[in-house]
Amino acid sequence: MNQRRKDRTKAVLPVKVKGKDSTGALFEELAHTLDVTAGGARLGAIRRQLNVLDEITVFYRQRKMQFRVVWVKKLKGTSEFQVGLQALVQDKEGWGLGQEQQS
Repeated sequence: MNQRRKDRTKAVLPVKVKGKDSTGALFEELAHTLDVTAGGARLGAIRRQLNVLDEITVFYRQRKMQFRVVWVKKLKGTSEFQVGLQALVQDKEGWGLGQEQQS
C-alpha cells in the first residue's frame, strides 16, 4: 500500500542536521534534501546511522524544523544514508516553496 499522502517536490536544498545518531552520540552535519513536502522530506548525504522514530532538527536558511525519522537506507558501496523524515509540525512554508506546495 502506498503510504505517501502528499505530493513530493524535487528539491536539492542545503541543510544542517542536528540530533543523536544510532549510538546515542550527538552530531551536527551538513546534508541536502532530495525532495520535500509540507509534511516531510527525504535527505541525502547523511553520514551517520540514525534510528527510526528518533527526532532530529533540520536547519534551512533561517528556519528550524523538527522531524521524526521514518526510514533509513544505506546506499550500497558508500558510507552514506538516505533518510525519510516526517515533520512534527506541518508547515507549508517550511521549505520556502509555498507556490509549489499550495493545493
